[in-house]
Order: sequence, then structure tokens, then C-alpha cells
Amino acid sequence: MSTPSSRTSTTTPDEKAQLKADIENNASVKGSVHEVFDAPIDPYAPPDGGLQAWLTVLGATLVGFSTFGVVNAFGEFSSFYKTTYLSNYSATLVTMIGAVQVFVLYFCGAFAGSLFDAFGPKYMVPISGVITSFSFFMLSITKPQQIYQQYLTQAVLFNLGATFGFFPALAVCTHWFKRKAAYALGCVLAGASLGGIIFPIMLNKLIPRVGFGWATRAIAFIILGCYIIATFTIKARRPTKPLPPLLRILDFSAFRDRRYVLFAIGAWLNIIAVFNPFFYIAIYGTVLHGESNVTPYLLPIMNATSMVGRTLPAILADKVGRFNVISVSVLLCSIFNLALWYTTTSESGVIAFAAVYGFVSGPFFTLMPACVTQISPLDRIGGRIGMLFATLSFGALAGTPIGGVFIRTESREHFQHLILYTGILCLAGSVFLIAARISCDRRLFARV
Repeated sequence: MSTPSSRTSTTTPDEKAQLKADIENNASVKGSVHEVFDAPIDPYAPPDGGLQAWLTVLGATLVGFSTFGVVNAFGEFSSFYKTTYLSNYSATLVTMIGAVQVFVLYFCGAFAGSLFDAFGPKYMVPISGVITSFSFFMLSITKPQQIYQQYLTQAVLFNLGATFGFFPALAVCTHWFKRKAAYALGCVLAGASLGGIIFPIMLNKLIPRVGFGWATRAIAFIILGCYIIATFTIKARRPTKPLPPLLRILDFSAFRDRRYVLFAIGAWLNIIAVFNPFFYIAIYGTVLHGESNVTPYLLPIMNATSMVGRTLPAILADKVGRFNVISVSVLLCSIFNLALWYTTTSESGVIAFAAVYGFVSGPFFTLMPACVTQISPLDRIGGRIGMLFATLSFGALAGTPIGGVFIRTESREHFQHLILYTGILCLAGSVFLIAARISCDRRLFARV
């Protein structure tokens, strides 16, 4: 890429004068002509393509697969824990393992974002790979009916490591893409959905054959392999900057932006509810139809359509507006919870809900960081994305355990209480997201 100085050196004074005259005579510009002509060129501007850009997306997608993909598979872990491995403990305590997973991952995102701004992915990605794979090797040697071991290895240690891979993987994509940022981020989060398809099926098939220990070791080896590839393919484009003081790592200046505040409230309300179908759909299928052949595949079906929902709407969002798409997505989550999940009793109806909900919830996960990118200064993107996820962590910690309170007795009637709770929160979240969109641009058909 040519620098500003190299471009200036190839233009003579007479040519400069002629170019300025052409601008004055033919261009309709605001401000000084000299400012337009002499405006500096950002050598680190996202190129929106190129081999290294897409290699970075590949590596980031593998990180998403190995981190949030494992979190998305918790429904299968939960089912095994409740029936076999941790059967002496209440369903709420078992579900809390998954809630703590999301909490640790999101809360530590505040620090991961600023650390990425300071150090880039060069060190953070391999360190993340070592911690996450090690945690699953440790999970493989945990003992039955010792739930604290699951909390230490799966809930805390794994997600501490995952934080320092997942959030840099999101942020580094914005170094390489601006116009196609939502699509690039969608690829990373589609990797997370792919993990939510593959890992539950692996566990379901491997545990009866080789036991829990070797099933989790197999996942650990996959995580390690993905991170090795990611370490060599993910590259930063922008230079790093000094690590800010601790108080500045939490970018509270973001909360002076009304758009950011409204968006954060809407996302927080939705995050309380959005994981409930992912955590409880398999149990709901069992309540209605027992251990049918379909029940083990309800969560993979939901994650499969979520993968599509995280990519195709992202392409649409780059064309019609990210805030527009995410607002409609969350509104549809509410509608399908209340209109389809609440009313269905048939096996085909549950499958239909799993497929539809996975798709309409997908854009929410993809477009959250893309929307923050859109309304944030370029040099604060990492910190602001991390700040958002730290805010969401408390909603994620509370959401699924509160949902579990509604179904202490696993019956359809009690599940309907859970579904109402989920649908109403999604509806409230969509109201605030729409308000954030209006704060960006009041025009009805604006591309926001």
C-alpha cells in the first residue's frame, strides 16, 4: 500500500494546482478544499478482503469453534451430568455450571478487549489455546459426584482461557473488514455454532463407548489442533498501543453515548433469556416424548440453524443495516417463543421450534460486536466490545438458573412458565434495541 508521502511525491506543484481547481469547479464538498486534498490516508484502514484477511477469519473461526462452540454444547454435558455423573446434585446446581461458563467468558471479556488493544493476538491466542486444552484434559480426570471439580475445570479455568482467545478473534476481524465486518464476525460465530453441533453428537456417541474421560480428551485434542492452526493464521493489522491503567480498561466513556447505553440494555435483557432454549430444549423434548431417537439431536438442530442464522443475516446486515437486522431478530425470538414453543406438544413441533429459533437467534450473537464497532472509535473497539460482554455477563449468570426455577418439576405446565419468562424478556430487549436504532437514525428506512 502506498503511503501518503509517496503519493504526494509523484504529483508536481502544477498538477496539484490543477487538481485543486478541478475539485473547486466540479466537486460538491463541505469544508476547505485544502482539507479534502491534504486529508491523511490511514495506512491501517481495513482492506475488506485479501488472502491474509481471510486467513485471519479462518483462524478466528477455529477459535470460535473451540471456545464458544464448547459452551454451546453444554446442554449435552448437562443432560449427562443430571442423569449419571452428578446425579446426586440438584438440576439448578448442574445448570449453574453452564451459567458460570458464560459469566466468566463474558465478564473477563472487558479485560480481554483492552489486552488485545495493547498486545494483539500474537501472544493471547496461543496462551488461550494452552489454557483451554489443558482445562479439558483436567476435566477428563474429574471424579463422579464431585461437582466442585466441574466448576473449577469446565466453568472457570476453561472460560478464563477462552476469553483471551474468543474476544481477540472477534476484534481482529475488524482490523481487516469494515464494510464486510458483520459477515466476518458472522463466520467466527458460525464456528461457535458448528462446535455446538459437533461436540454434543461426539459426547452422545463416545461416552457410552469409551467413557466420559476419553470423550473429553478427544475434545481437548480437537481444541489444541484448532488453536495451532489459529496461531499461525491470525494476524493483527493495526499497531498495538500501551496498556491503559486498570480503571481505563473498563471503558466507562462508552456509557456517555446514548446509542451504546440503549443497545447495552436491550442486549442485557435478551441475554437473560436467549440461552434458555439452548439449555432446556432437550429436557423439554424428554418431558413430552421420553428418550426418543430425536431428543439427542434437538440441540444440534438448534445450533445448526443458528450457524446459518449467524452468517446469512450478517450478509443482509451489511446491506440493509446491522441495527435493523438485530432488532428484528430479537423481536422474532420473542414471537417464536410465545407463538410456537409455548403452544407446541408434538415432536415435529419441537423440532420446528428448535430449527426456527436457532436461525432467528443467530443474528443477535453475530451483530452485537458489529453494532458496537459501528458506533465506536476505531482505536477503542476492543475495549468497548469487551465492556459490552462484561455487562452482559451478569444477565447470563442469572438467566438460565432463574429459568431452571420455573421447572423444578419437569412438566409441560412448568415449562410454559419458563417459556413466558423467556418470550417476555426477549420482547423487552427488542424494544430497547429498536430505541438504539432510532437514536442512530430516525428515518424509517435508513440503513443503520
